[in-house]
Amino acid sequence: MNASSVERFKGRIVVLVWLCVIFLLWQEISFVLADVVKDKMASRTLPYPHLVISSLFTRGALIFSHAGETLSRALLGFLFGAGAGFLLALAMSLAVIVERMLFPYLLISQMIPILGLAPVLSGIIGDIGRTRIFIAAFITFFPVAANTLAGFKSVEPEKLTLMYSLAANKYTVYRKLIIPAALPFLFSGLKIAAPMAITAAILVDTLGGASGLGYLITYSLYGGFPIMVFWSSVLLSAVLGILSYQMIIAVEKVCMPYKYG
Repeated sequence: MNASSVERFKGRIVVLVWLCVIFLLWQEISFVLADVVKDKMASRTLPYPHLVISSLFTRGALIFSHAGETLSRALLGFLFGAGAGFLLALAMSLAVIVERMLFPYLLISQMIPILGLAPVLSGIIGDIGRTRIFIAAFITFFPVAANTLAGFKSVEPEKLTLMYSLAANKYTVYRKLIIPAALPFLFSGLKIAAPMAITAAILVDTLGGASGLGYLITYSLYGGFPIMVFWSSVLLSAVLGILSYQMIIAVEKVCMPYKYG
C-alpha cells in the first residue's frame, strides 16, 4: 500500500468517525428532548435518527420518487452549466477582451439570491420544471468557469514557448498542453458545483410545483405530509449532495488516474 492509498484510507476512517459522532450526538440530543425534558414537540424538533432512517424505507416509494424528480433536474442543470462554464472559460482564455468584458458581470450575477431570482425566471420561462433546470445550470457554470479559467492560466510560459517553437498551432497547444493542465482545476470546480446544483434544485422546489424533495420538505412542515417525511427528505438531500461530490471524484479518477496512483 503506497502513501496515497494510506492517506485515502485514513481520510475514510476520519469521515466514518465523524459520521458516528454526529449520529451519537443526534441520538443523545433526541433522548434529552424526548425522555428528559419531556418536550411534547420532540418528534418534530429533532426525532431519533433511527426513526428518520426507518422512514426512508417505510415511505420510500413517496420519498424516492420525488428525489428522482429533483435529481434529474439537478443533473440536467449541472451538465448544461458545466458545459457552458467550460466553453465560457475557453472563450475568455482565447480572447482577453472577452474576459475583461464578461467576468465582472458574471461575478455580480452570482451575488443575486436564488430565492429572489427563481420567481422572476419562472415568470419569464413559464415552466417551473425548466426554471429548476436553469437555476441549477446558473449555479453550476460560475465555479466551473472560474476554476477552469484559472487552470488555463496556470500553464508555465516556458512550456507555451516550447510548443510554439515546435510549430504547434493553437488547437494542438490547447489539446496537448493547456486543457490537460487545467483538468485539476476543472474538477475542483465540478466538485464545488455538483452539490450546489442539487441544493439549488431543492430550493426552487420549495417555491412551487408538486414534485421534488423541496416540495416534500415544504408541505411536510405545513402538515401536508407526516413530519417524518420532512426529516427523511432533509437527510436524503444531504446524502445526495455527498454522493454527487463522490461521483465527481470517481470521474476524476478515471480521467486523471495519475493523481490517485
